[in-house]
Amino acid sequence: MLILTRRIGESIRINDNICITIVDVDGKNIKIGIDAPRQISIHREEVFLRIKEENQKAAGGAKNQDLGSLSDLFKKK
Repeated sequence: MLILTRRIGESIRINDNICITIVDVDGKNIKIGIDAPRQISIHREEVFLRIKEENQKAAGGAKNQDLGSLSDLFKKK
């Protein structure tokens, strides 16, 4: 892990297209601004983990379905 010290108004660059700026510091809370292309998803860690968990549940659910009944639907058309 890379650890950098920044002050309010200072930034960190990731490649040419992502800029992270320290906006405010209030005790233990830090506000950051992230400037990145729209196609890059940015989530808080706890939200990202929840999305990942839900996606795994959804993908795992398809394995338990009866694919025979699905093939019957295509035969009827």
